[in-house]
Amino acid sequence: MARHRAKGSLVDVVDRVDLDRKKAVTAVVAAGALIGAGFTQAMATVTPMDRIVPVAATKNLAAAMTAQPDQGPQTIHSFDTSSETRKLLQAEQIQAQFHVREALKSAEGAYAQRQEAAKAEAARIAAEEEARKPKCVRPAQGTFTSGFGARWGTSHNGVDIANAIGTPIVAAMDGVVVEAGPASGFGLWVRIQHADGTITVYGHMNTIDVPQGAQVKAGQQIATIGNRGESTGPHLHFEVWAAGSQKINPVGWLAERGVSL
Repeated sequence: MARHRAKGSLVDVVDRVDLDRKKAVTAVVAAGALIGAGFTQAMATVTPMDRIVPVAATKNLAAAMTAQPDQGPQTIHSFDTSSETRKLLQAEQIQAQFHVREALKSAEGAYAQRQEAAKAEAARIAAEEEARKPKCVRPAQGTFTSGFGARWGTSHNGVDIANAIGTPIVAAMDGVVVEAGPASGFGLWVRIQHADGTITVYGHMNTIDVPQGAQVKAGQQIATIGNRGESTGPHLHFEVWAAGSQKINPVGWLAERGVSL
């Protein structure tokens, strides 16, 4: 099945490098085939008579045998065509092999350059994708039902977002899960510590989807909305602890980061 890909995507970069590699291999194989064909054809033109030339059959030898004494010394020439042909073929083969080696070096160099370019392009795309990701997100979708502050004669240290049981709860920002499990009053909770030391708290969930110690990204699902603990209905109770302990209003904290409830 054909793959659909966007131009400039990681898949597109990898496909272009693979195509260049296939072209280089095809060129080298074709060159090798031409060398082999040329050598075979040249050898086919050397007849048995070319390979062995009896000296007794040459005209120079006959002249020498019938020469008169006063004619002076005669030079007998014997030309071994098989030896000359072999030398010619060897020279052509050496030259052809040199060209093949040069073609291989060129192809390998071009392929290596394409690989480096592909790595750089992949890194650029990854950086752009990372830059487009939001740094802070709403922890759950649903209805804002209760704010931060005094409520029913006690302090409500977070905000409530109501929705059906099983609705995804996500990390508000990148961070590390410092606790995930049972908690008094919350039934189940997850606490995430962020790079600046802030801790976000998620309570009353139905299920927990990340273990303690996990690295999480903003928008990554960590749990689902539930009705556990001291709860009047399925909702997410969300708190923000500045500097790891000071409980502040999540509405203002989110608003500073471009997120509204």
